[in-house]
Amino acid sequence: MAYRQSLMKYAEKYGVSRASRKYNKSRSYIYFWKARWDGSVTSLACQSRRPHGHPNQHTEAELKLIQDMRRRNPNLGMVELWHRLRKRGYTRRPESLFRVMRKLGLFPAAEKKKHTNPSLTSR
Repeated sequence: MAYRQSLMKYAEKYGVSRASRKYNKSRSYIYFWKARWDGSVTSLACQSRRPHGHPNQHTEAELKLIQDMRRRNPNLGMVELWHRLRKRGYTRRPESLFRVMRKLGLFPAAEKKKHTNPSLTSR
């Protein structure tokens, strides 16, 4: 960040093209950071590129509907559960329901298999 700060100060004083030659950075790189820079070092910190949402993600109402339905009917199969959800306004595909249920942890944990050592059993 201190490096970028010195780059920004140099670009302010001598211009972007000259700063580009001195610091061996492209002009687009300098303009990118110049747009973010407000004079403080913290404004030049790298920020997350991770998306903060998705237009097609399940809504809170849909998630609550799924959780409530699963709590009331814990022994229903996936297709039957999906069918009942459809009657109550759920519009997505069964694959989406499965993915969300797995993400929410609504499936019982699989039982661990007992580990046997074959070299001990042959004696």
